[in-house]
Amino acid sequence: MKIQIIGYSGSGKSTLAKKLGVIYNIPVLHLDNTKFYGDWQERTAEEQTAIVKDFLNNNKNGWVIDGSYSSICPERFEESDITIYMNFNRFKCFWSAYKRYWKHRKVNRDSCPCRDKFDFSFATWILFRGRTKKRKQQHLDNLNKTKGKKYIFKNRKQVNKFVDTLK
Repeated sequence: MKIQIIGYSGSGKSTLAKKLGVIYNIPVLHLDNTKFYGDWQERTAEEQTAIVKDFLNNNKNGWVIDGSYSSICPERFEESDITIYMNFNRFKCFWSAYKRYWKHRKVNRDSCPCRDKFDFSFATWILFRGRTKKRKQQHLDNLNKTKGKKYIFKNRKQVNKFVDTLK
């Protein structure tokens, strides 16, 4: 099973990826781990793509990838059996990201190698800059690139119901 999860910051992509990795017993790649290192330094697009391609080549039988970086190894969408779009309300995402920050502010999460931060720039990303019509269209375009099943979830209840059907 090859699963791609896309959506907005704070929607729970990484949490869902971990759950699906356990259910299907397949490796998980969090794209934040490919993009960032150290203290929020960023890898080049070429470096990120190389990491993702290596992951795909080493896990031909199945994987879960969470992250919406459209330009990074776009063939992952075409290879996925399932693509999930976490299309949650911006305020729910804001609140979830804020809670995540307080939970992980002193430790690194396994889905991101950097210490969590919640500053004005990230808050405006969640509420406005990451919510443009162009970005929404990118999510829909990526969703439509997959030849497999497509799911759009608008809230945690829908996600939980989906996960329960897999157990």
